[in-house]
Amino acid sequence: MSSGSSTGGENRDRVVCVMDASSRLGSALVHRLLTRGYSVNAAIQSHAKVQDFKGLICETDNTRLKVFHSDPLDYHSIVDALKGCCGLFYSFAPPSDHPTYDEFMAELEVMAAHNVLEACAQTDTIEKVVFTSSATAVIWRDRGDTLPSNFDERNWSDVNFCKKFKLWEGLSKTLAEKAAWALAMDREVNMVSINGGLLMSPDLTISHPYLKGAAEMYEDGVFVTVDLRFLVDAHICVFEDISSYGRYLCFNQVINCNNDAVKLAHKLLPSDESSVSQGMDDSRVFQQRISNKKLSKMMVNFESRPQAE
Repeated sequence: MSSGSSTGGENRDRVVCVMDASSRLGSALVHRLLTRGYSVNAAIQSHAKVQDFKGLICETDNTRLKVFHSDPLDYHSIVDALKGCCGLFYSFAPPSDHPTYDEFMAELEVMAAHNVLEACAQTDTIEKVVFTSSATAVIWRDRGDTLPSNFDERNWSDVNFCKKFKLWEGLSKTLAEKAAWALAMDREVNMVSINGGLLMSPDLTISHPYLKGAAEMYEDGVFVTVDLRFLVDAHICVFEDISSYGRYLCFNQVINCNNDAVKLAHKLLPSDESSVSQGMDDSRVFQQRISNKKLSKMMVNFESRPQAE
C-alpha cells in the first residue's frame, strides 16, 4: 500500500471485508470502497439484512460485492468472510437478541473483538485491520482526578469509573478495544483504531448509549460528534496510508457552547418538546479539551472522491 490515497487501478484487485456491513457506517463503507475500485466482502450479522444486500447485488449487477452471513460471536463465520481479503473494517453491532447497552454488553463485545482479531491472525492475506472504537473509550475518568489539559489517543477511559456511573457504552468500547490491542500485539496483526465521536444521523435519539453523561462531556469540553462522510473518509485514509499506526480520535464538531447544545437538543428531542431551551440561557463556552490533531495530520492529502476506472 502506498502512502496517501490509492488509485482505482491499485485497488482493482484488492479485496477487503466490511463487518458489520449492514450498519450505517458499514453500508457507507461498502459503497465508498466499491467506488474506489475495491472488491468487498460484506459480512452481515442479521439473516434478514443479508437478503437485502443480496437484492442490492442483483439490482446493481455488482460483481465486486459478495455477501456473507457472519456473526462476530461465531469464529468460523468470520474466517469464511475474511478468505482472500487484504484488510478488514470492523465495527461491533449489538446482536438482535441483545440490542441495548447494559452491564452485560461488554462481555459480548470483548468476545466479538477477540474472535475477529484471532480470525485475522489466522488469515495470511490480511495486511491491516481498521477497528472502530469510540471516543467514549478515551474520555471517562473521575473528575476528582487531575484531568489532562487535552485528551488524545494516549488516554483511556477508567473502567471502574464507567462501572460506577453505568456508562455501559464507554465500558464496552474500552474493554473491547483493549482486548483487540492485546491480541493484535500478541499475534502481530497490523491494526489501527478509529475512536469516533457521536455519529450524527437522521434517526439519532436521546436514548443513544453514547449520550449517557452528555452534560458532563459538555462541561468538560469533550463532547464531540462526527458526520458519516468524515468518519468513512477517516477509516479509508488510515487503511490506505502505510504510515498509520495506533489510535485515531475522529470528530469534526465539538459541542461546547449553548448554541450548539440547543441545536443538538432539537435534533434529539421530539418536535413537540417545549422545554428544549429552558435552563439553557447560558453564554459560557467551555474550553475544548480533546484533540484530533493526529488524524487531521494524516488526512491532509487524502482524496475522498471516487477513483477513475
